[in-house]
Amino acid sequence: MLRNAFNSIEPFAFKEWALVCEALGSGDQSLLLRKGGIAEGKEGFGFKHSEFFLFPTWFHGQIEKIRPLRASAILEEAPEVFNLEYMASIEWNDFITDRKKLTRLASFHILEESVIEERFGYTEKHQKNIPGIHVAFVRVYRLDIPFQITMEKRFGGCRSWIQLPKMIVGTSVSVLSDEEHSERRNFLAQALA
Repeated sequence: MLRNAFNSIEPFAFKEWALVCEALGSGDQSLLLRKGGIAEGKEGFGFKHSEFFLFPTWFHGQIEKIRPLRASAILEEAPEVFNLEYMASIEWNDFITDRKKLTRLASFHILEESVIEERFGYTEKHQKNIPGIHVAFVRVYRLDIPFQITMEKRFGGCRSWIQLPKMIVGTSVSVLSDEEHSERRNFLAQALA
């Protein structure tokens, strides 16, 4: 599915592990699972934007925290200049408190079970100490021309959302066919029923 991407606006980006961005961009993952960062503010984490770029983050421990996938070699720290290659559109999101439902969603993501367990069990005061995790089902698009960005200090820190400078971006194409995406959407509905 071909579509227009952001065009000359101030877009937002969602920070995610580089390997998860790669899995989303290759069609190996269709979910975002997030608890939030320590710099999310009083309201805590939320999927505040329905369309956004995927902003890859690097740290040396992420390789051990995912299930094997067909990703190419990945850097262990952020390069000074890198490409934003993907954008995502949220089609559904919720805060899931039923651990069994999360288990049924394992085929939608590459995270190790221990990571899910850690995120699920972590509680925050604004959530009234209720265990759970924010989950979003996304459709991911590959930009026809990746946007090159220079790493800046303001992009760091434990926050999920960052605002990017104004840019002009062309078109994008879905990483999954309409049929594949529809099948995943139907499977998700069954898994959460």
